[in-house]
Amino acid sequence: MLPPEDLRELLDLSRFLEQHTEPAALLGPDGEQIPLPVEVYEVLVRVVGAMRKRRAVTIAPLEQYLTTQQAADLLGISRPTLVKLLEAGKLPCEKPSGTRHRRLLLSDVLEYQERRRAERTDVLDQLVREAEEDGLYDPPAEDYLQAVREARAAVDSET
Repeated sequence: MLPPEDLRELLDLSRFLEQHTEPAALLGPDGEQIPLPVEVYEVLVRVVGAMRKRRAVTIAPLEQYLTTQQAADLLGISRPTLVKLLEAGKLPCEKPSGTRHRRLLLSDVLEYQERRRAERTDVLDQLVREAEEDGLYDPPAEDYLQAVREARAAVDSET
């Protein structure tokens, strides 16, 4: 779903949701009210927040199947890269009988995305620890100043 061209009503709704942290109620055209479950209210808040930033929103069940192109788009990678991941067994997929097309469960794609995020975080944390142990975050002040002087001199000589 794309955000509306005119954001005024959406901004009013966004301000309303910011002022009210408790789940609201849905009001029908006949005046009937029904409280929104917390989970539905939280989805509404997130959808309004994304649309307010002019972002499109998709809500899909986790058991929904994606094409390889949809999965690649979701992961921010090319389709050939995704196919390599599938062939390496890093991401499960299904092939309907009688076809060469592959389908991936949205839940599997999201789990892979979270696993990769966690792996990247672990690697970055390790790099920071090693840099701290090697004293790379605390260079001697004089060495730093000398490096800045040399860099400036090199830039000045090029111009």
